[in-house]
Amino acid sequence: MSTPRATPTPQLIYLVYGANTYHQEAVFSIASALAGMRKTPGQALDIQVFTDNPAPYRDLPVRVREFDESTRQQWIAPHGYHFRAKHVVMQQVLAESELALLIDTDTFFQCSPLELFQRVAPGTLLCNAIGAPYGIDQQALLYRTLATQLQARQLADDQMPMLNSGVIGLYREDADVLEQSIALMDEFYPLAKGAYTLEEFCLAVAAYRTKQVRECTDLIHHYWSRKQLFRAKIQAWLDKHGADPISALALDETALVTPTLPRPPTFQRLLFKLATLALPRQQRQFMREILYGCYRHPNPFDQACTPVWWEKARENLEKRLKRPLPNPQLERWFNHPINRLVLGQRRKAIYLHLAQGKDD
Repeated sequence: MSTPRATPTPQLIYLVYGANTYHQEAVFSIASALAGMRKTPGQALDIQVFTDNPAPYRDLPVRVREFDESTRQQWIAPHGYHFRAKHVVMQQVLAESELALLIDTDTFFQCSPLELFQRVAPGTLLCNAIGAPYGIDQQALLYRTLATQLQARQLADDQMPMLNSGVIGLYREDADVLEQSIALMDEFYPLAKGAYTLEEFCLAVAAYRTKQVRECTDLIHHYWSRKQLFRAKIQAWLDKHGADPISALALDETALVTPTLPRPPTFQRLLFKLATLALPRQQRQFMREILYGCYRHPNPFDQACTPVWWEKARENLEKRLKRPLPNPQLERWFNHPINRLVLGQRRKAIYLHLAQGKDD
């Protein structure tokens, strides 16, 4: 029986299921990809979304491939490791296509997506980022549990580069790396003691010495840290453009959701530091971070991060204290004469925002 002809058009793949937050991330990431495609007119790209919920994508020019929970359970068997599904989906697409790139939802493009595909060649694995050598941290869980076995089988050594699999780009002829990584996940999951990054680790092992590995951190922003801030920016974009996410204005304004953390300028941060020096030591850093959230940004999507700064200020404080901060104590802090002066009319609203949903 003949093998089906593979489509030559590059395939940009999303795998999205579960909480609505992930669908919101994916919609914005797709919009940023479409905005970037305007820089490469006349060139083709197909976008596929494997999802349990087609509704968020109805206004986007994508191919939706709906799956049910039974299918997802097959993808993550035998151990229920949910990141295993990424490799299964990539295998499925590469059985149909010459070239595919799977990208995590917590990303957005700073270029045409086709620039990523240009970094994929036969014999190459494109990942998001190449990390430190495997052996640099021998106390890490994946080193303690797997290093001896990997070295004995000559699968990896201390020099193997780790990688971040927020992007996985491959040609069809290199899909064997996915088969091997899936086999390694299935074998090592019981040994790895629940290591969260086992999927990208096994991909690194499968590619080691067999594929050239390239990265693309300069082409996309992968906000795997500081998620709350970037999700606030994206929510503001969706609030404005969700009804028509591919309008010219919506695509233009994807560029206003920048990779930069929305912090006040250096001089303003210095003023905040001076303003809080007379506070009790325990309150100073907390109040500086509260003031970060009070700064008025000219970019409306940066301005949307205001409540996140306030919430992060309390979270950071409680980490330093190693205990929750009761609301009555928080209220006393906000009533300090210096805080009343510095915060002015914003003081009560900030306190109510932070106190909401917190037990005394």
